[in-house]
Amino acid sequence: MYVTINGTRLNVKLLGSELVDRPVMIAHHGAPGLGSMAEPDAAFARFAHELPLLVFDARGSGRSDGEPPFSHAQWADDIEGLRVWSGAEKVVVAGGSYGGFIAMEYAINYPDRVQALILRDTTADNTHMDVALRNAMESSRVTIDRAKFDRIVSGTVKDDADLADCWREILPLYDHGYNPEAVEQRANATPYRYRTHNYAFSVLHKNYDIRDRLPQITCPTLVTVGRHDWITPVECSEAIAALIPNSELVVFENSGHSPQVEEYDRFSSVVHQFLRAHT
Repeated sequence: MYVTINGTRLNVKLLGSELVDRPVMIAHHGAPGLGSMAEPDAAFARFAHELPLLVFDARGSGRSDGEPPFSHAQWADDIEGLRVWSGAEKVVVAGGSYGGFIAMEYAINYPDRVQALILRDTTADNTHMDVALRNAMESSRVTIDRAKFDRIVSGTVKDDADLADCWREILPLYDHGYNPEAVEQRANATPYRYRTHNYAFSVLHKNYDIRDRLPQITCPTLVTVGRHDWITPVECSEAIAALIPNSELVVFENSGHSPQVEEYDRFSSVVHQFLRAHT
């Protein structure tokens, strides 16, 4: 369905709405301009029999409208608008990769509304990009075209076709187990919105650092990460867990950037135990 939140029409999916006495889980996808609700839907729909799940295409991504402003604060305000729309007093907020940036921002800005926080393969600052570049250039899996790499990470792609070309270039780096067929399917299924991507990475990510604000997050927090994550390596999640007082860190030894896919059963078990303990 489409719901108008803060003046922008968002593409929204709500599962388990009959569980009216439970907090709603709102899950935010990663990769603005590349991501969509498909990612958190696949990761968390399995829990919709325990608590309602709301997934959506963020402003400027997927099938949602692209009304500015684009900012981490605005994307967090959109989560709050969805909470109000859902009627939930409390929410469990989940975010993977760039979606983790927004989930942490929401937990900082709306502490009284967050019952628990789930983070996956994310970071609290932008200092990891030198390591990510080294990991990409040293990979034996692909030969990186440095010009394409620089365009996508700096937010200077030319159009949707260029974004698709640059994305396909780095996609093989994301999984611990390499499946060229799956990479191609993912590239073809991606909804490309280059203007959103460019603004996120040329403006927002360039100045991103919330490490000094993380101690303000007081809700129970689950921090998960794949051991072989090339772009937000384990050290990023360790830093987050060290700064959020009531947090636990779980490392998935046989995963890259997506343990919810590569270690489906273990990820499900870890999240299930966390939800049972804190909701």
